[in-house]
Amino acid sequence: MSPEKLWLLSIALQKRGHRRLATLVRNVNSALYHNSLPPGASVSPDIEFGHHSLGTVIHPNVVIGRRVKIWHNVTIAVRAGSKSPYRIIIEDDVRIGANSVVISPYRQDLRIGRGARIGAGAVVGHDVPPGSTVVSAPPQVIPPDATDEEPATELRGGSQQSTNGSGGATSTASAPDAEWPS
Repeated sequence: MSPEKLWLLSIALQKRGHRRLATLVRNVNSALYHNSLPPGASVSPDIEFGHHSLGTVIHPNVVIGRRVKIWHNVTIAVRAGSKSPYRIIIEDDVRIGANSVVISPYRQDLRIGRGARIGAGAVVGHDVPPGSTVVSAPPQVIPPDATDEEPATELRGGSQQSTNGSGGATSTASAPDAEWPS
């Protein structure tokens, strides 16, 4: 049985008042697929997980719309208790990439708009407008012996760009010919 079906079963059992059985099904899902999918969440029956939802953690105060796909190792967390009125609402046709984190502001709602895409590794802490794409910041390479005064090297699409520490680029070199900062 898939993690989606086990999660939907635990939600149905919880709604019918079978709390212990819902918890048992959730625990089986967790043991088989290494996830944390609570029976208290509100989920469309056509939810889809990538890679069997491995490592996925979802807060009970999450509402997930239709045709949503969530990849592995995703965390969706509300910064409030499970009995609070605050929610994360994920509208229809949203895609959430692997290793991303969606976390609401403290004691506030958060909404991911219809058709939005959250890239792998992105951290989302505010509302995302419909149709938007969220990606993570460009990675930077900081040498092991770097001091605060030395610039970091920013990696962008096959090139290395040295930054001056305040985010401004100072020089660019193509990746194959570039030398690492010494």
